[in-house]
Amino acid sequence: MSAVFRSIWGRSLRGRVTLIATIVAALVLLPMGVAGVLVARTLVESSVFADTRDTAQRVAYEMRSGGLPQGSAIPLPNPSVDLIQVISADGRTLATSDAARTLPPLTDLRPTQQDPEIDVFNCLPTECVHLSAIRVNVSPESPVVLAGRSTPDVLATRTLEFIVFAEVAVLVALAGWATWLITGRALRPVAIMRAQLDAVHSGDLSSRVTEPPGEDEVAQLARSINGTLTRLERSAEQQRQFASDASHELRTPIAGLRAQLESAQLYPDDTDLRSLVSSSLRDTDRLEAIITDLLLLARIGSQVDAAKERVDLATLVRQELGRRSDKLPVHADLAAGVEVDGVRLQLARVLTNLLDNAQRHAETHVQVRVTRKNGTAVLSVENDGQEIPEAERERIFERFTRLDASRSRDAGGTGLGLAIARDVALAHGGQISAEDFPGGARFVLKLPAAT
Repeated sequence: MSAVFRSIWGRSLRGRVTLIATIVAALVLLPMGVAGVLVARTLVESSVFADTRDTAQRVAYEMRSGGLPQGSAIPLPNPSVDLIQVISADGRTLATSDAARTLPPLTDLRPTQQDPEIDVFNCLPTECVHLSAIRVNVSPESPVVLAGRSTPDVLATRTLEFIVFAEVAVLVALAGWATWLITGRALRPVAIMRAQLDAVHSGDLSSRVTEPPGEDEVAQLARSINGTLTRLERSAEQQRQFASDASHELRTPIAGLRAQLESAQLYPDDTDLRSLVSSSLRDTDRLEAIITDLLLLARIGSQVDAAKERVDLATLVRQELGRRSDKLPVHADLAAGVEVDGVRLQLARVLTNLLDNAQRHAETHVQVRVTRKNGTAVLSVENDGQEIPEAERERIFERFTRLDASRSRDAGGTGLGLAIARDVALAHGGQISAEDFPGGARFVLKLPAAT
C-alpha cells in the first residue's frame, strides 16, 4: 500500500493533487456520514419513544378513570404501538393488547416515584422492543402501563450505516475522479508548454510557448516563460552581435596597425619612428575605445554595475556639462525635480554620448532640455546641424552605423554611442528616438519618472 502511495505521490502533480483531494474529501465526508447516522438514529428513536410514551399515558388515563377494567383487552390508541401491558405491583398482568397477550412482561424495570416515566430498550426472546413504562398513579402499589413496539429496522440493523457509508464512498470516488479530470484539464496547457520548451534549443531561441487566454496562474506562467525566452534570445543575439561586431570592426585598425609595423620592419631606414609611434597609438586608442564600448554594451541590463539609485536629471546634466570642454556652447533648459530610478553611470554615459554626437554635427550650438510630462522624465539633446532623414532615424541606433562614416572616424567616434544609449534606455524601461526637428537633429530620451 505504501509503495502504491509513493508511486502515486512521486509520479505527477496531477496524481498528488488528486490524492490530496480524495483524502480531504474522505476526511470531510466520513465525519459527516457518522454524524448523519447518529442524527438519524436519534430522531427515529425519539419519534418511537414519543409514540410509546403517548400511548402509555392514554392507557394510564383510561385506567385511572375506570374506563379500562382489569382483564379486558386494551384497544390500540396508536396502531404502530401494538404491544401494551398493564402490570401490577406484584408482577401480574392485569390487562394486555392482543399482540402482547402471549408475551412475558416487556421489561422488569419499573418507574419510581422520582421518575414516574421511563423509556426502555429491551430484547425479548422473540424480538427487540422500544417501550415506555408509566405508573397509573403515584402510589407505590400502583400498576404500571407498558407500551412498546418492535424496534424499527433502521435501529435494529446496520442498513442505515451501510447506505450512508456506501454513499460516502461514492462521493469520495467522485471527488477524486472530478479532481483528476479538472487537474488534467488545468495542467494540459502546462504539458503543452513543457513540450514546446523541450523543442527550444540554443541554436534557435525564437520559439515561444502558447499563451492560454485569461489571467490565471497558468497564463501568467506562459507570459513569464515567453518573457524569459525573449530575454534569452536577446542575450544570445547580443553575444552573437558582440562577436560579429568585434571581429568586423576590430579588423580594420588591427590590419592598419599590422601594415604599418610590417612596413617598418621591411623598410627600417625609410621609416619615421615618431610618425609610426603616433599612428600606432591612434590605432591603439581606437581599439581600446571600441573594446570599452563593446564591453559596456555586453554589461548593460545585467547585474554588473546595476545598483540603481534616485537620479535628478537636471543635477546630472549640470555635473556633466561642468566636466566637459566643448567647442560649441551648450544651452541648458532644465526643469527642477525631474527624477528617475536608474544607474547613474549608465545615464551619464547616455548624456555624454548624445552630447558628443551633437558636438560632432552641430554648426553653432547645442541645446539640452529636461522636462516632465505625464509621469515621464524627458531628456532631449538638440543641435543645429544636418537633419536626419526620416528613413534613417531607426537605423542610426544600430551598432557601427554612420551616416557620415569618414567624419565620425576622424572625430574619434566608435559608432557605438547611440547603440549604447538605446540599450541603456531599454534597460531602464524607457526609450530613445530621433525626432523631427527642422534645421537640425533632436534626440529624446524618455524614462519612467520616479514617484
